[in-house]
Amino acid sequence: MEEAVRFVINIPFALFGSEAPEWLVFVHVSLLYGGVFMMAFISVLAFGSVWAERKVSAYMQARLGPMEVGKYHGCLQTIADAVKLLFKEDILPASADKPLFTIAPILVLAGSLMSYVAIPFGPTLKVADLDIGVFYILGTSAVVVVGIIVAGWSSYSKWSIYGGIRAAAQYVSYEIPTALHLLPIIIMAGSLNLIEIADQQKTILTWNVWPWINPFATVSFIMYYVASLAETNRTPFDLAESESELVAGSHTEYSGIRWSFFFLAEYADMFVVSALGVILFLGGWHLFPIPVIGPFLAPFIFLFKALFLMFIAIWLRWTLPRLRVDQLTYLCWKVLLPFGMVTVTGTALWQLYFYKTTVGYILGTVIAGATIWAMIRIYKSEPSPDRRPPMVRRDRMAATQ
Repeated sequence: MEEAVRFVINIPFALFGSEAPEWLVFVHVSLLYGGVFMMAFISVLAFGSVWAERKVSAYMQARLGPMEVGKYHGCLQTIADAVKLLFKEDILPASADKPLFTIAPILVLAGSLMSYVAIPFGPTLKVADLDIGVFYILGTSAVVVVGIIVAGWSSYSKWSIYGGIRAAAQYVSYEIPTALHLLPIIIMAGSLNLIEIADQQKTILTWNVWPWINPFATVSFIMYYVASLAETNRTPFDLAESESELVAGSHTEYSGIRWSFFFLAEYADMFVVSALGVILFLGGWHLFPIPVIGPFLAPFIFLFKALFLMFIAIWLRWTLPRLRVDQLTYLCWKVLLPFGMVTVTGTALWQLYFYKTTVGYILGTVIAGATIWAMIRIYKSEPSPDRRPPMVRRDRMAATQ
């Protein structure tokens, strides 16, 4: 096995000798390790996420969900669906722009794959250590938007065009508050390097999400997560492919393996935004300050945190109804954007006067306590079932009329 791996790695040197171009060696190794590993990881992630989403939604709706395929609760159902997609007819509409129709799903999946280059799964498990990691991920997400617009335009279908226009407006709009709510962490860390940001949160008490570190960062985490749900087109922000209005949005005319590219890209984007939130706000792979087992457990801790955020996204999908277009726009421009400006300004002032000071820790703790107290008061303000007025049944109402 080791000899086979060495043979594949040394292909550029076998062709060009010791004078093999550096760019060729870099591209070869990047495709070999980055491309193959990431495609395998995204495939496993998508299969597991779809099965988990089906089971979670079934549990929330008092159903069983997939039970037949596989010995344990239908665990192989997603693989069966993937095989079905491979054998389905790949339909190409006669009126579609064939080159653009073909390249659109590739662009969408490529944009998602490009983001994984900058995501470290541990202190040493990474594809590339980029000094502009945060900026790189924000930039590569724009490729997904281009692919969705091309898919809607090339299909030559009114539903696809409407879905593409909605997706473009939603992605571009929510990219601004997403970037704004990442700025407080960049100000606190003084770096765009994701590994450096994670290494500044070595213990659970020093995570950037805690209000005693910076209460404005706590608000930024909540707002970032909401904006990221909209940017990944997840319910309740899935207006670009709302089935009741646009059939399936920009990929209405796609089927078979082409449709599966959009499917893979959606769950790949979910993991990207969850992983970015984990690194910037939740300490990345840090949990216990034990250097002996820390590097070994780092990828598992990181995956656990990221998958937990993905679980919350699945939970929200099957809990909240879809927003209207005006509500989506209002949330972006009148809630998330103003809060983003406030958190950036507040973080700058906090770093200047209160960061890592006794007054700052006390003030942050007081703010956190006041917030928890207010939430408890709001929860208890609802009358108990015993104090609520009795409900009048319909048959009793009809009898009285």
